[in-house]
Amino acid sequence: MKRIQDIAWPIIGLSAVAVSSWLLFRELRGLSFASLREAIASISLGRWLLAIGSTALAYSALAWYDRIALLHLGRKIGWLFVGLTSFTTYAIAHNIGASVLSGAVIRYRAYSTKGLGAGEIGLLVAFCSFTFALGVVTVGGLLLLFRPDLVERFDGAPDWVGTAAGVALIAAPLLYIAGSLLHFRPFRFGSFEFVYPRPSVAARQLLAGPLELIGAAGIIFFALPATANPGFIVVLGVFLASFSLALVSHAPGGLGVLEIAFLEGMPDVPQVNAIAALLVFRLLYLILPFVFALGVVLVFERDRWQALAPLRGGHSHAVGDHD
Repeated sequence: MKRIQDIAWPIIGLSAVAVSSWLLFRELRGLSFASLREAIASISLGRWLLAIGSTALAYSALAWYDRIALLHLGRKIGWLFVGLTSFTTYAIAHNIGASVLSGAVIRYRAYSTKGLGAGEIGLLVAFCSFTFALGVVTVGGLLLLFRPDLVERFDGAPDWVGTAAGVALIAAPLLYIAGSLLHFRPFRFGSFEFVYPRPSVAARQLLAGPLELIGAAGIIFFALPATANPGFIVVLGVFLASFSLALVSHAPGGLGVLEIAFLEGMPDVPQVNAIAALLVFRLLYLILPFVFALGVVLVFERDRWQALAPLRGGHSHAVGDHD
């Protein structure tokens, strides 16, 4: 069964890339490279700096995910190690797809050197994923409660549908907080058991998730020109839907899926400006972090290899003496 899943997810992800890329090509076939280059060049230095600051906010919040999970586990690990582990995990996982699985491998490699067992690391991965999901539900619920008209950007549904969806979404974090405050019994699903965290931990989760989404959406917001910018709330709402769809698709880097969904939700923004903003997002949030993360992995593995070298040498010497 596991082997079937290992094969199925890459096929699903690549299929999503193929279909969405074809749709994107049809959508943008009239777009010229010159106009796209001009749109990117029109982004001022100040807005580039704000987009970079938004990237830093997003990755800082992601590092907080791990820190909160470790707090829940009762483990203390230095901020620098946690920050580098989290950054490397998300920078690589976001690019290759299947974020939960790929992220688990990277976290296991790093946190096992700090004494965490496989069970603890598995719980940490699940806790971080839940923190993100909690952020999506919380931000989505609040947006739809205050701006129910956002649903019209995707399916043309009336405002009451957005309001009803907002109420349903916001009920989940409220129930979660209630479970934490009132010490609900652990939630069980088969062999999986979820223990409600302490209120202080749950409160941190409710802050970290939205901060990451706000930072990521801020990259696109600042990359859009002021004259063709529908406002941060709209950008956040459309990005939230697009980014969630891209993650669910398991497409590597959400390639194509993110773009076609974002363009669908931004009919009032010139395509060339929307694509330019998405390219800036990919550069700052995906490509550059990915390159840096590969460097971190190489340094980590080199240090691990050097640390084990005396043990290997000593073992070989002992065998030689015995012979």
